[in-house]
Amino acid sequence: MKLPPRVALAADHAGFPLKEAIKKYLTSKGVDVIDSGTFSEESVDYPAIIRKGCAVVLEQGIFGIIFGGSGNGEAMAANKVRGIRAALVYSDETARLARAHNDANVMSLGDRLTKEEDAKRFTDIFLTTDFEGGRHVKRVQDLDR
Repeated sequence: MKLPPRVALAADHAGFPLKEAIKKYLTSKGVDVIDSGTFSEESVDYPAIIRKGCAVVLEQGIFGIIFGGSGNGEAMAANKVRGIRAALVYSDETARLARAHNDANVMSLGDRLTKEEDAKRFTDIFLTTDFEGGRHVKRVQDLDR
């Protein structure tokens, strides 16, 4: 399993603890992490932070992982950014399909709903699964319009 060399991270206050755990996990595997915040559990409004993380994804052509309490709002905010295809991930299969069928470039995780060990596994699956192309290309192109 070969992880990408660089990954962008962004979180709100509720997602901060899981972001920190995944940041530590990725750096231990030699992945360069670009952290767009937040940097504490102090309450913040997530849309601006998520947009900042998505900008890094687009500027550098890398994957991103975003974190919130449930991950829902963060996925919604990310999907408002043109060029971002964010998927809310809550299982091995949603992590795999997000990449294989939807060519997602951002994964959204909910700290309140995801155990750290599961998040690590989802991260590995998401970051190492290739887009299958084929019949899915037309659909992804439609999403990007």
